[in-house]
Amino acid sequence: MSAQPTRRAVLGASLALAGTGALAACAGRGTASDHSAMNHGAPAGTTPPEGYVDPAGPEVVAAERRRGTGPERKVSLTATATRLDLGGGRTVSSWAYGDRLPGKEVRVTAGDTLALTLANHLPQSTSMHWHGLALRNDMDGVPGLTQRAVEPGADFTYRFTVPDPGTYWFHPHSGVQLDRGLYAPLIVDDPREPLSYDKEWVVVLDDWLDGVDGSTPDAVLDELTGGNGGHSGHAMPATPSAAGGPSRMLMGATSELLGGDAGDVAYPYYLVNGRTGDDPSVFTAAPGDRIRLRIINAGGDTAFRIALGGHRMTVTHTDGFPVRHTGTDALLLGMGERYDVLVTAGDGVFPLTALAEGKDAATMALLRTGGGTAPKASARPKELDGELVTADRLAPDASVALAAGEPDRTVRIRLTGSMEAYDWAFDGKPYTADQRHPVQAGERVRMEFRNPTAMWHPVHLHGHTFALAGGAAGARKDTAIVLPRQSLTVDFDADNPGLWMLHCHNLYHAEAGMMTVVGYRS
Repeated sequence: MSAQPTRRAVLGASLALAGTGALAACAGRGTASDHSAMNHGAPAGTTPPEGYVDPAGPEVVAAERRRGTGPERKVSLTATATRLDLGGGRTVSSWAYGDRLPGKEVRVTAGDTLALTLANHLPQSTSMHWHGLALRNDMDGVPGLTQRAVEPGADFTYRFTVPDPGTYWFHPHSGVQLDRGLYAPLIVDDPREPLSYDKEWVVVLDDWLDGVDGSTPDAVLDELTGGNGGHSGHAMPATPSAAGGPSRMLMGATSELLGGDAGDVAYPYYLVNGRTGDDPSVFTAAPGDRIRLRIINAGGDTAFRIALGGHRMTVTHTDGFPVRHTGTDALLLGMGERYDVLVTAGDGVFPLTALAEGKDAATMALLRTGGGTAPKASARPKELDGELVTADRLAPDASVALAAGEPDRTVRIRLTGSMEAYDWAFDGKPYTADQRHPVQAGERVRMEFRNPTAMWHPVHLHGHTFALAGGAAGARKDTAIVLPRQSLTVDFDADNPGLWMLHCHNLYHAEAGMMTVVGYRS
């Protein structure tokens, strides 16, 4: 690697440019062959309005300094075109981090400094978003807002302090690349872990179409939008194969749990840890083992109802943050949501079944603790129809409960659009990078989401966790479902300055325009 600019030099350059809205990637490192200089300027096509915190400005630097600097954990990943084995003799051409699905888990300890170098060997520019982390704004990975995209042939180092333990994940925030194989778990260990367990099982759920009969996510977006493509401001140009493949538009899928329409996209496969249910991944343990499952929904358009046959689960965390332990038979995860649960393993072979909610399909993995015949992929454990605890029924652990207090500011957002027009947006305004919902550092902010549409939407706020139910009584989350014709109120403390995306985590809704920006006033 060639000689690199010092951290002090890069920070100095970013502060000097802050008045022009430059988005300096303060911790970026380049190689001799990359375009790293492009990552140290304002994103193309955007001029941040005056009066707002710059993503690499002094407020962001000061917030990172308060987090401290722990041991540095260096990781290298390559985004590349590859062949992926989905099991059952099915291989597809797609994009992934390396040659595995999901990508290799990244594991650090809370307080560590993560320095992850992303090498882009794709034919498109890309990026990396750290879903759920309250990290420094210029490392959040949103092209056109917090950084310039990582161009083909370039690399970029994301370097930041990892503040909170929990179950997280990372993926691109570039067009519909997430609906390929570009995702992986990020597990942040607690140096003072209060839970006691024998084994840990990281479970990543996904819906899959890329490379199947010529399908691509780009072609699906074009079909859904009537050929208009994405309106997000960072949608990617279609690849040469984007025009191929059968129709993937889904009509008539309904779910009582989701309040009606279940989704827009008919996926040919559903995966647990990169495998289909007829050739599933297998987790081995011993009878009586106490197992912590970290469950992540990395899907593009599918909610999953999940249960472990023959077992009851104890929910311990949602979206990385602890809750009062609550028993359940099943869970419902919208896209981007995570749950941690504890189970005590029985003796035998048990299906971990994930229903594609409302889509008349399912997948599974297996827990094997002894002999016996593995259940078939068609197995539907009775727990799927048992007690199902939703996020609104969870209470935060006292250690993470939001302090009681009245909001200093209320932000009201209306979810708009329809399946017919595919004009998803907030307040009827498709996303542009200069949108701002202003907040001030130190405020308690209340957000009120009203959803008059016929579709459910998993809403995700970058860089923060909020409390459900508009106060201290609610579980802490960063992604929450807003059901059709209903409202959701959440509170958060404005303690992480920058420009932060707020969007629906249905990938195709977001790319149609259902995104906006929460901006800190300077």
